[in-house]
Formats: sequence, structure tokens, C-alpha cells
Amino acid sequence: MSTRVTERTQGFSREAVEELSAVLGEPSWLRERRLAAWEIYERTPMPSRTDEEWRRTDIRRLPIDAVRPYAGLGQRVQGPEELPVELAATLGDAALRSGLLTQIDGSVVYAQLDPDLAQRGVIFTDLTTAAREVPDLVQRFFMTEAVTPEENKFAALHGAFWSSGTFLYVPKGVEVALPLRSFVWGQTAGSAIFAHTLLIAEAGASVVLIDTWASPTVEEPLIAANVVEIIAQEAAQVRYIQLQDWGRNVWNFTTQRGVLHQDAVVNTLNVSLGSRLSKAFIASNLVGPGATAEMLGLYFADDSQHLDHQTRQWHIAPYATSDLLYKGALKDRARTVFSGLIKVFPQAQRTDAYQANRNLILSSTARADTIPNLEIGANDVRCTHGATVGQVEEEYIFYLMSRGISRPEAVKLIVDGFFDEVIERVPVSEVQETVRSAIARKIGL
Repeated sequence: MSTRVTERTQGFSREAVEELSAVLGEPSWLRERRLAAWEIYERTPMPSRTDEEWRRTDIRRLPIDAVRPYAGLGQRVQGPEELPVELAATLGDAALRSGLLTQIDGSVVYAQLDPDLAQRGVIFTDLTTAAREVPDLVQRFFMTEAVTPEENKFAALHGAFWSSGTFLYVPKGVEVALPLRSFVWGQTAGSAIFAHTLLIAEAGASVVLIDTWASPTVEEPLIAANVVEIIAQEAAQVRYIQLQDWGRNVWNFTTQRGVLHQDAVVNTLNVSLGSRLSKAFIASNLVGPGATAEMLGLYFADDSQHLDHQTRQWHIAPYATSDLLYKGALKDRARTVFSGLIKVFPQAQRTDAYQANRNLILSSTARADTIPNLEIGANDVRCTHGATVGQVEEEYIFYLMSRGISRPEAVKLIVDGFFDEVIERVPVSEVQETVRSAIARKIGL
């Protein structure tokens, strides 16, 4: 199968969609889905600041016509030692994971899974391979139950141009003891990345997946429009962790949704550190009685970064619980936006939902907007929400400095303490260390 992409179809067009599908050797049903998503993209207006969801995020300078949709197809390496040095340095300890999947630009270049898990029916591979080897699963779940192309304009663009991604399937009753790790690395300037994560946990299954998205900072722009779908069947337990550390040339758009069936438990952590601008739609749909969703978020913006998180807790079934805690720090001229909604449907009696957003401002020129919302359609529920924005007190910094601690170290201690409530709720030591190192880097240590 040829993987050469011609210059003629480097931009976004129907012809480019058809060529990408042909290059990947896809079946007709998948090509038809791509073309349907492209049609949705074409008829959906580009978001503007007159739209409520985009009122605080300006994308008028988005270089949509200056990037190539599927650069880097056809790359492959034999092992982690052949990966780019910057990517290899972030992989962590092989003894602490059950499998590894690495993607560079538009291609998955290396995949590995514990043979014992493979024998027990676990599938951990790239989405293109999954569409070829387990088409029934992909056809049933890919952009049908969790995220659809109608979700937003960038989800539609993703549905047309996705070129790789992570496919994780855990059969009924199988427990994956060690985390699985997936890395998306962007290294081709002027490109667009459409990575897709599809996680399916059958009844009683248990798994942890850590997604890392990162790239160096270069002059040319890069657009990332990624989608994450989490399907948790009855009594499944899923922990999903996303670490976003794109370079400062990246425009990042993320659509993530978990669908929780009866008694399922899904814990998510979304860490946002990089990108020039990031807009993330993160949701949990509690469709089964007794489902539990924990949604944690951590973001740290500096320089002129703009990070916008829009969260949704949709209680569709009764006796379900959701708990959301997003914490952010910002400095310099950075701006962050948080908009959260708890929506309780009329049939969702005995809902228990909580939402909190806390922001710590480290400079007088930074700005944080926080908009928590409740929409209650049932009369026997407990729903609470809260939001705070506050500056670091200089007297706290002075107190620490009077004990011989430098100002950057003093600020780091305060920020560490602020974020610790989130970090300690994630029982994965490598993730905790990664986040704390990133905080130190942001502060300048």
C-alpha cells in the first residue's frame, strides 16, 4: 500500500478526504463516514465570538488554510530506541506499563502490548489497524455513541481527516493491572494532527489509559483537532488521563466524552499545559443508573496562552453521581476560561452532582473567567457548584522568602499546594511526577 501524499491534495477538500481514505486502504463504509463528516463540516459555520460557547475565545487568526491535513503518513520504527530523542525522554519506565503506542504526526509508528493481555482478548493498537482487523467493533462505536461529527465544527473536520489514533478494547471481566500509554508527537511544522482515542471497556472490565500529546515549539503553525471517546459498559472501571503539552505554535481543539452505563465508574484527568490556544469540550454522559463520574482538571497558563475548558455533566439516568474539580494557575498575560454545566434530565431522580473550579492568579495582567451552571429537570436531587478566582498573597511569599527560600521556590510551594488536591487523587506516580515537573518548568525552575 502506497503512503505517498500528492501536493495536489495537501489542503482540506473533498478530494483530500477521498485520497486519504484510498491511501489508508479503507473499506467503503469508513470512506462514506469520512465524506458524511466532510459534508457536515462544510455546512457548519466557523465558530465566532457571537456564539455563546466561543464568546471568550477568538479564533479569527486560525491558520486553517496554511496547514496540511495528513503529513508524515507511512513512518514506522522498530522500537522505542528509534523514536525522536525528545519523545523517547517522556516515555517513562517500561516496567510500569502494560503497553505502549506512539504516534508521530499522522502515523502510529510503534505499538506494543503485554502478550498475556493479548491472549486474554485485550486489543491495544492503532485505529486504522483496528478498522481492518475488528471492523464490527469500530463500525459500532467509532463516532456513533459518544462523539458524533455533528458535535462541533472541529469534530466534523476530525471525522473527515483522522489519520491515526488509539484503539483500546478490554473484554468482559478483564482487569489490566498496569496502565497503558499512548503518545502523540507532532514534529512536522505546518501540519494538522487528527488523533482519535476510542476506549471500549466491557462489563466488569478495568483499565487505565494515559494519553500524552506533545510537540516542540517552532515558527510554523500546527493545528490539532483530536477526539476522545470512552465507552464504559455495566460495572466497568476506567481511568483516563490526558496530558496536553503542545508547543506554543499549536492551535488545539479537543472533543472528549465518556458514556457511562449502569454502575460504571469513569475517572478522568485532563492536564493542559501547552499550546498557543486550546479549546476543550469535555463531557460525561451518565446513561445508566448508579454510574459514577469523577472529572478532574489541571491547567497552568503563562506568557500569552489562552486555555478554554467547557465541561458537561449530563445526568440522564437516576441514582448516578458526578464530581468535577478543575484547578488552574496563570501568570504573565495568560487567559483561562472555564464553563461548566450540570444538566439533570427529568428522569434522573436521586442525582448527586458537584462542580468546582478554582483559579490562582500569579500576576496582575493574567485573567481567569469562570462560569459554573446548573440545569435541573428533576425534583429529588443534590447538585452544588462553586467557583473562585484569587491572587497569591505577597505576604505568603514574603514569609517563605524570610526563611531563606528564593521567590521562584516560594511560588512553586504555593502552587504545588494549590494543585495537590487534584494531583493526589490520581494514583499513578509517573503522572504525579510529570505534572510536578511541568509546574516547576512553568514557574522557571
